[in-house]
Amino acid sequence: MGVNRIRIAKNKADLVQALIASKETTGPFQTYADVVVFAAALGVQRKKRVPLSTISQKEPAPIGLEIFVSRGYDLVLKLIAIAQTQDTKIISPSDAAAQEKRIRIFEEYANGGLEALRDELRGAVDYSEQLLLLLSAERFKQEVTEDSFDLSRFL
Repeated sequence: MGVNRIRIAKNKADLVQALIASKETTGPFQTYADVVVFAAALGVQRKKRVPLSTISQKEPAPIGLEIFVSRGYDLVLKLIAIAQTQDTKIISPSDAAAQEKRIRIFEEYANGGLEALRDELRGAVDYSEQLLLLLSAERFKQEVTEDSFDLSRFL
């Protein structure tokens, strides 16, 4: 396994490509790393950690860890790993096993987040607009108590 690369599941590769801004698409993200970090954060928020099965070898190929470091996303990887394991030793820069575990945890949360995104974006024409609605809903989400009546469950 390439310890210094973040892998994407083959069945999520098309979604990741569609979320990138290009001549053919109007995706809201600039790089694959941006998509993967957003998906991992969504996976953590929704407590959705899904192991990868078949890995995408073509577009998008596994992303070098240095891309995440250069964009400042290495902190996200470390924070997710600490939150999951409750062990600060997982961020040790000299421990190869800890780095491998940290990357695996991140990949699995990203995979879970991509599953959630796939469900949320199903049938949407404009992914940017749908993501904005998703983020707005999360921002203004209120805790539902037992004695309150929540109409959102009927939507």
